[in-house]
Amino acid sequence: MSSVPDSGLSAEPAAGAAKPGARGSATPEWASRPERSNTVALGFMAWVALNIGRAPARWLLPPISLYFMLFAPKVRAASREFLTVALGRAPTTRDYYRHIHTFACTILDRVFLLNDQFHRFEVTVYGRELMDEILESGSGCFLLGSHLGSFEVLRTLARTSKNLNVSLVMYERNALKVNAVLNAINPNLAMDVIGLGNTDSMLRVQEALSQGRFVGMLGDRNFANEGVVPCTFFGRTTHCPVGPFRMAVMLKRPMVLMAGLYRGGNKYDLHFELLPSPADAPRAERAGAIERSLQAYVNRLEHYCRLAPYNWFNYYDFWGQGNEQHDAPEQ
Repeated sequence: MSSVPDSGLSAEPAAGAAKPGARGSATPEWASRPERSNTVALGFMAWVALNIGRAPARWLLPPISLYFMLFAPKVRAASREFLTVALGRAPTTRDYYRHIHTFACTILDRVFLLNDQFHRFEVTVYGRELMDEILESGSGCFLLGSHLGSFEVLRTLARTSKNLNVSLVMYERNALKVNAVLNAINPNLAMDVIGLGNTDSMLRVQEALSQGRFVGMLGDRNFANEGVVPCTFFGRTTHCPVGPFRMAVMLKRPMVLMAGLYRGGNKYDLHFELLPSPADAPRAERAGAIERSLQAYVNRLEHYCRLAPYNWFNYYDFWGQGNEQHDAPEQ
C-alpha cells in the first residue's frame, strides 16, 4: 500500500556509506530507488475513504496486510527481528499480521487527518503543557519524530491550537515525492515543505522558527553525507544521524520528541517530551553533549516501542551496517 513517503532530516545510509561520526559519500538505497507511490491508486483510496467512509475503507486493509505478510519475505524478516526484541519472545504469525495491519491503519487514517476530519479520532495528548508553553513563547522549536506511529496525528491539535503551524524538513528528493502524494490525497492541502540540499534551506528553517513555527523532522534514519554516531537500541548498536541536533544547537532552539501511537480503532496517544539540549555545553564538549542527547532520543524511542511495538514502521534491518530498507509499503 502506498503512502506519504519518508519525511525528515534523515534516511538510512547505503552499505558502507557512513561510519560512526563520519560523513558518508554514497547515495543511500532508499533515496536512489524508483518511486513506488502510485498517485492514481492513492487518489482512488482517498475517494473511497472520503465518499464511502472510514469503516468501509478499513475493509480493504486485511487483504492488503495479508498480501505483504505472505509475499514480502524481507518485510516479514525485518518484522521478526524487531518484534523478537520488542516483545521479548518469538513472534507468531498473528504478530506479523498485526504489525503490518497497524501500519496500514495509520496510512488510511492519513487520508482523514490530511483532510482535517479530526472529529473521527479520539486523541489523548501527553505533554500538552510543554507544547502550550512553546507556542506562547513564540520561539518555535524542532519537533523530532520517527517512523513510530503517525506524525500526521499532530494535526488534531489544530482544533484547540489555531496558532500551531508546522514546517516539514526532508531530503530534497522526498520533498518532491511527498508533494505529489499529498496532492493525490488532498489537492487543496497547502503544507510548508523545506527540502534539504538547497542553498536557502537553512535560511528557510531559520525563518520558520522566527515565525514561531514547529520544524518537524524524522530522526531515526540518516542519508549520505551526514554524520552518524553509534547508539544503543534494545541493547544493540545502531547508527543514528546527528544532523537534527547540530541544527538545534546552531539555531538555539529546543528539541521536542513527538510520538503519535495508534492504539486501535479510532484512538491515538500523542506524546511530547523535551529532549536534553546540548546547546549550553561548552564548545569543546559540544560533540559529546550532542551524542548524549541523541542517545536520550533513542532511549525514549525504545520506551515507546515497548509501549506500542506494532507501531514501529522501519521495515528494514535497523541494526545492520548497511541499513538497507526492504520492499515495505512506503511511509
